[in-house]
Formats: sequence, structure tokens, C-alpha cells
Amino acid sequence: MKENLQRYLESTFYLDYYAQEVSKFSRSACTGLDSPVEKAIALYYAVRDQIRYDPYDLQFSRTAIRASNVVRKKSGYCVSKAVLLAAVARHQRIPSRLGFADVTNHLSTDSLKKQMGTDLFIYHGYMEMLLNNKWVKATPAFNLSLCTRFNVQPLEFDGKEDSFFHEFDTLGQKHMEYVRDHGHFADLPFDRIFSALDQTYPNIFENFSKKNKSDFAAEASLENRRQ
Repeated sequence: MKENLQRYLESTFYLDYYAQEVSKFSRSACTGLDSPVEKAIALYYAVRDQIRYDPYDLQFSRTAIRASNVVRKKSGYCVSKAVLLAAVARHQRIPSRLGFADVTNHLSTDSLKKQMGTDLFIYHGYMEMLLNNKWVKATPAFNLSLCTRFNVQPLEFDGKEDSFFHEFDTLGQKHMEYVRDHGHFADLPFDRIFSALDQTYPNIFENFSKKNKSDFAAEASLENRRQ
């Protein structure tokens, strides 16, 4: 039985592509482009590099993770950036859905690992777009400048093959590892994700609320200088 794709095209509370900020971002990235693949590629790089990755953006807040709020802040963490990419893809009538996986050796700093108490990052966010009748994974979390600071190859996206996670660093050494996939969702499963985060990382929301917006990039730069 053929899957009903309408639910992967709808605007939702989180994937609010009818919001002026989101629709403007989407149109700007896709100016002059015609094919869904061209648009998907352009949207991927717009979200990856125009929206700064910052894990300290994580808040126990439904509003904070909405696509429109991510565009306004111009920063977000893996899940909120995946939400934005899914929203702008739907705005361009590209079916999209959200995916989540637990990974180890996530791009991190010593300070962040200390606060989390582990190098296991649960519910790392990615998304999938239906292109040429195939669901293709895309992970727009880590912007180019941040990857450079961590000596990690940036994830590229060609609209054909999965762009999932940073398996190797720039020296070809093993880096991020997949542990568990939680499946895909038509909309953000907020309660499921944030309940798991709260149980896995006690006090994480309180700790993150004390951090300044530029802390993560500054930590990465400082640690690289020490190496």
C-alpha cells in the first residue's frame, strides 16, 4: 500500500513554514531553482551554514524549538536545525520527516561532556526528504566554521545519498558512531524527546540556561589552541 505523503507536507506548530520568517528563508535559498533536488541541496546548505550550531540553545521549551524561532535566533542545536530544514523543505513542497539517533563521540567540548557526564548524545536530530522516490537523510547540524575548529569534515549533501553523521575526522580517524536509531516522525515528538533528555542528563536544562550564546564556539576554539 502506497504511503500517504500528505502528513509529510503539512505545516505544524513546530514546522511552521507559513510563518513569515520561515517562508522568506525558504524562498531566498531557492531563488532561481526549479527541481526538488536543487532546492533540497540549497536548503540544506542554507540551514547548515546560516544557522549557527550551539548545543546550549537546548531549552525545555516548545516555542524555542519552532522553525520560526530558529530562523530569528540564527542559531540552534541538532534537533532544532533539523526541524527548520524539514519546515523549509515542506514549504517547497518536498515531503520531509524528522529522524533521531543516539550517537557517541558527538562534536563536543570538554566542558559540555562534563556537564552531560557522558559522550553519549541521545536523540541526535536529522531529517529525511523524499527525492526521486527515495527517502534521503540529511543532517544540517554542524556549520562549516565549527567543523573546521573541531578538525572534522563537514557533512555534504547531494540530494542522492544519505548525509547522516561525521564518521571520520579530517585525519581519517574514527569519530562519531551510531548507537541506536529511534525511527522517523511526521512531526516533532517533543514529550518523548525531552522526557528522555531529562532522565539521561539530570540538571541539563538548568545548566544550559546559565551559558552565554557564544560559549560553545569559544570553548571549541580554546580547546583547539591547547592541543
